[in-house]
Formats: sequence, structure tokens, C-alpha cells
Amino acid sequence: MRVPQMLALVARPARWRTHVLRAALRVALSGIVVAAPLRTQGEAQTLTPGEEIDLALVLAVDISYSMDREEQRLQRLGYISAITSPQVLKAIQSGLTGKIAVSYMEWAGATSQFTLVDWHMISDLQSAQDFASALAEAPIQRAYRTSISGGLLFAARLMKQLKAEPLRRVIDVSGDGPNNQGIAVLEARKQVLAQNITVNGLPLLLARAEKGWYDIDNLDAYYARCVIGGPGAFAIPVHDIKDFAEAVRMKLILEIAGASQPSLVRPAGYEPQDEEFCLIGERIWRDRIRQYDDDWRQNRLQIPDWKG
Repeated sequence: MRVPQMLALVARPARWRTHVLRAALRVALSGIVVAAPLRTQGEAQTLTPGEEIDLALVLAVDISYSMDREEQRLQRLGYISAITSPQVLKAIQSGLTGKIAVSYMEWAGATSQFTLVDWHMISDLQSAQDFASALAEAPIQRAYRTSISGGLLFAARLMKQLKAEPLRRVIDVSGDGPNNQGIAVLEARKQVLAQNITVNGLPLLLARAEKGWYDIDNLDAYYARCVIGGPGAFAIPVHDIKDFAEAVRMKLILEIAGASQPSLVRPAGYEPQDEEFCLIGERIWRDRIRQYDDDWRQNRLQIPDWKG
């Protein structure tokens, strides 16, 4: 099934969408041709206490209003396509245990974090399809403000709920703007890194007809200096939403393999000015509120007093 058809399905009522998306995924994924044989059955896909797996991965996705619904649908389909791709499945099965655990959460403001798909163990095509189906069935939603820090801390709490014992822990955070609510992003990153969790990034530098008041030109630098960190951390900037699926696929392969490429955005070394630079989102929000208050006062003074 083609992407435009999938987008039309996502817009339908929830009950109808659930039934059809499951069928669509089965049809779409049944035709995948893989160079190396993939396990399509295998052991029960459950996570048991103490079970060793190669990777625990939290996909932390920005759902703030700065992204429109079409961009969000393409973003969702990008994850569905990537997690079931032959290349990602081959990377999973090439690991020491051949198993990873994945959870999908969405975040916006400081009090807006949601777990859409709880921990799934993925080791073969069937378990990847199960995860993709659960994600396809979840409603697309949006919320106000941008708290990368809140998203990181929520993702770290999800890590503590995992029963299995991963060799590596990674939070994969995507977003199209800097932090503007909650605790400072540098403090959140510090707390997360202290738990031996690596933070990778997918900064969305999307070209739009009109620049939003909250957009910054150097979001890739912001992610490098303020967001990503830990052993092997990296970020892959996305400049066009149509390239999102390919970026996610590449990112998953590198994360699962524990590898990276020198051409990717790497964490910047700590600089004293980082604390000021990493508050750019908070400053933009503060200045906007001040401008709003000034405009409101001006307009209020211009209203004639009809009482007299």
C-alpha cells in the first residue's frame, strides 16, 4: 500500500482505522524480500526478568503544535516503515542475543508525556510487525509547548520499568525546536547520562514556507551541545519530512549495531557558554510573552471608554 493511501487510512475513525491498518500492514510487509533469511516465528516475544538483550531503545517523539498533522503522519509512518525494514531486522539478528526491546513515547510540554507502545521485544519479522501494528493503531495527537527535558526524564523512567537486562540503553529523541518548558535541558541530560543511558537525536530542520516564531536556524548545533550525549552518541538532522523514514532507518541500524559515522552530528565538548546557548528556547518564549503583554496593554489603552 502506498504512503498516500496509508495517510488517508490514519485520518479515518479509530475503530475502522485499527482493522484496516492491521490488514494493510500484513499485506505491505508480506512482500518484503530479504537478502538473509529472517526468523518469522521463533520464541515467544515476552520480556522476562533478568533476560539479556542487546539494546533497550526508547523512541521519544515530539508532538508539539509546531508540526502539522501531515508531518506527524509521515513521522509515524517513518517509524513503522523503519522498524520493519529488512536492514533493521538484519541488524537486530546480528547482535549477541539477536533481541532488542523498544518502547514508543510522545512528548510536548512539561506535563505532556504519553507511552503509546510499551516495551516490545523484537527479534524477528513477526515481532517487528506486532510493534508496528500497535503503533499504527495509536491515535495521532498534539499538545502545547516543548519540553525536551520532560521527554528525556520520562524516557529514563521507562527504562527502569524494563524487566530485561540490556547491554546498552538508548533514548532516541526527535523534535523540531529547542526546550522552552520544564527544567533546563542540560540538567535533564546530566541526570539521564548518570544512569548510563545514551541520548541520540533526530533534529527536524524542516524547510517551511513561513518561518515560525519558535524556529531556530542551528537546531543541529543545539542538539549537539544541549541534547545528545553518552557513549557513541550522535544525531541525524532531517531537512525534509519526506526523508524522515530513511533517516530513522539509518539511525536504528547504527543504534542497534552500536556504531556511528564520523559524518553525523557528534556531541560538542562542554563549553561554559553552553549554559547560555542551551536556554535559547526559554528566552524565545519569554520574549514572546513579553511582546504579547505589551501588545495587549497597547490595544487595551486604545479601547474608548464608553461609560462616560
